[in-house]
Amino acid sequence: MKMHVLSGGRLRMKKSVYLPGSDRAETFELPVSCFLLKHKQGNVLFDTGCHPSTATDAEARWGAMAKAMVPISKPEENVVDQLRLIGMTPDDIDVVVNSHFHSDHCGCNEFFRKATVVCHARELEAARAADAEKMGFLPVDWKQPMPIDTVDGQRDLFNDGRVVLLPAPGHTAGMMAALVALDRSGSFLLASDAVALRANLEQDIQPRNTLDVEQSARTFDEVRRIEAGGATVIYGHDDEQWQALRKGADFYE
Repeated sequence: MKMHVLSGGRLRMKKSVYLPGSDRAETFELPVSCFLLKHKQGNVLFDTGCHPSTATDAEARWGAMAKAMVPISKPEENVVDQLRLIGMTPDDIDVVVNSHFHSDHCGCNEFFRKATVVCHARELEAARAADAEKMGFLPVDWKQPMPIDTVDGQRDLFNDGRVVLLPAPGHTAGMMAALVALDRSGSFLLASDAVALRANLEQDIQPRNTLDVEQSARTFDEVRRIEAGGATVIYGHDDEQWQALRKGADFYE
């Protein structure tokens, strides 16, 4: 199996959202990552990043949210264009796994019309709730016509231990991570926003955009346990780590 790390966009946000001790006026840049997993039984895309239109007019897509989460992406920094670097199109994707339904993680779902979308049952419930848009769940991004397969607990996608989806609640109610086992490169935990930055985990700092701090603290403990077992944690928005990763046509296997 091969794992490609793909850009799903780039954002500028207030640093204090993730590191509450920071100056309220300070901003920083956050990468948005997507992962292509080329398994012998099918191609899996873990998260789909920001919609391409947000690179030019984020407010038209996201409304007021675009002021707090400001896209600074280059036009080609979206998962559809990134797949072209590998000679693939959206129709080559069999399964889209959304770690959660915030717009920087499911924004390109609409392009993957031949895929089945996998998410946690609690995330779908939250996205369908009356106050969902206030919580950051925008139907324009997550609500698409493809079939949705909900997970309630752990799910081994191909029943071979290669791609195991793990509940990781806290940031959202139905947040999921993926534990990926590769032959040569070892195991990777795709943490997404379960752990946005390395500093959050190492300094035990809960971001301000955490829905349930107690659940998130338990998720942090589980991530530490998995890391202690030898897995490399790939954080959701850590720019220092992002710069060091193999990306695009390069891959892990």
